[in-house]
Amino acid sequence: MDAAEKKTIYTIVERKEGKSYWVRIGTGFVNRDGSITVKLDAVPVNGVLQVRDWEAPEVRALEMRKRAEQNAAARSAVA
Repeated sequence: MDAAEKKTIYTIVERKEGKSYWVRIGTGFVNRDGSITVKLDAVPVNGVLQVRDWEAPEVRALEMRKRAEQNAAARSAVA
Protein backbone atom coordinates (compact mmCIF):
# COMPACT_ATOMS: atom_id res chain seq x y z
CA MET A 1 0.00 0.00 0.00
CA ASP A 2 1.32 3.41 -1.00
CA ALA A 3 1.83 5.99 1.77
CA ALA A 4 -0.49 8.37 -0.14
CA GLU A 5 -3.29 5.85 0.41
CA LYS A 6 -2.80 5.77 4.19
CA LYS A 7 -4.30 8.32 6.56
CA THR A 8 -3.82 9.01 10.26
CA ILE A 9 -6.89 10.01 12.25
CA TYR A 10 -6.60 12.48 15.13
CA THR A 11 -8.89 14.34 17.47
CA ILE A 12 -7.86 17.68 18.93
CA VAL A 13 -8.33 18.03 22.68
CA GLU A 14 -8.57 21.60 23.98
CA ARG A 15 -7.21 22.23 27.49
CA LYS A 16 -8.09 25.02 29.92
CA GLU A 17 -4.64 26.58 29.74
CA GLY A 18 -5.18 27.35 26.05
CA LYS A 19 -3.15 24.46 24.71
CA SER A 20 -4.49 21.85 22.36
CA TYR A 21 -3.27 18.28 22.04
CA TRP A 22 -3.53 16.10 18.96
CA VAL A 23 -4.41 12.55 19.94
CA ARG A 24 -4.02 9.76 17.37
CA ILE A 25 -7.20 7.68 17.49
CA GLY A 26 -7.16 5.64 14.29
CA THR A 27 -6.11 4.91 10.75
CA GLY A 28 -7.70 5.49 7.37
CA PHE A 29 -7.27 3.94 3.94
CA VAL A 30 -8.16 5.41 0.57
CA ASN A 31 -10.23 2.95 -1.47
CA ARG A 32 -10.08 2.47 -5.25
CA ASP A 33 -13.16 4.66 -5.71
CA GLY A 34 -11.60 7.52 -3.69
CA SER A 35 -13.67 6.97 -0.56
CA ILE A 36 -11.90 6.53 2.79
CA THR A 37 -12.32 3.66 5.22
CA VAL A 38 -11.68 4.78 8.80
CA LYS A 39 -10.80 2.39 11.63
CA LEU A 40 -11.04 4.07 15.02
CA ASP A 41 -9.36 2.84 18.20
CA ALA A 42 -11.25 5.46 20.21
CA VAL A 43 -14.25 7.72 19.71
CA PRO A 44 -13.69 11.45 20.24
CA VAL A 45 -16.02 13.00 22.81
CA ASN A 46 -16.00 16.28 20.86
CA GLY A 47 -17.17 14.52 17.69
CA VAL A 48 -14.35 15.99 15.59
CA LEU A 49 -11.94 13.96 13.47
CA GLN A 50 -8.84 15.37 11.79
CA VAL A 51 -7.75 13.22 8.82
CA ARG A 52 -4.14 13.69 7.76
CA ASP A 53 -1.83 12.00 5.29
CA TRP A 54 0.21 9.27 6.96
CA GLU A 55 3.86 10.03 7.67
CA ALA A 56 6.62 7.63 8.60
CA PRO A 57 7.44 7.87 12.33
CA GLU A 58 10.96 9.11 11.55
CA VAL A 59 9.64 11.98 9.42
CA ARG A 60 7.05 12.91 12.02
CA ALA A 61 9.68 12.92 14.81
CA LEU A 62 11.99 15.15 12.76
CA GLU A 63 9.17 17.62 12.05
CA MET A 64 8.17 17.70 15.73
CA ARG A 65 11.79 18.42 16.71
CA LYS A 66 11.97 21.28 14.19
CA ARG A 67 8.70 22.77 15.47
CA ALA A 68 9.89 22.54 19.08
CA GLU A 69 13.12 24.34 18.17
CA GLN A 70 11.17 27.05 16.33
CA ASN A 71 8.82 27.51 19.30
CA ALA A 72 11.75 27.73 21.71
CA ALA A 73 13.46 30.33 19.50
CA ALA A 74 10.24 32.34 19.27
CA ARG A 75 9.77 32.26 23.06
CA SER A 76 13.36 33.40 23.69
CA ALA A 77 12.96 36.23 21.17
CA VAL A 78 9.89 37.49 23.05
CA ALA A 79 11.56 37.27 26.48
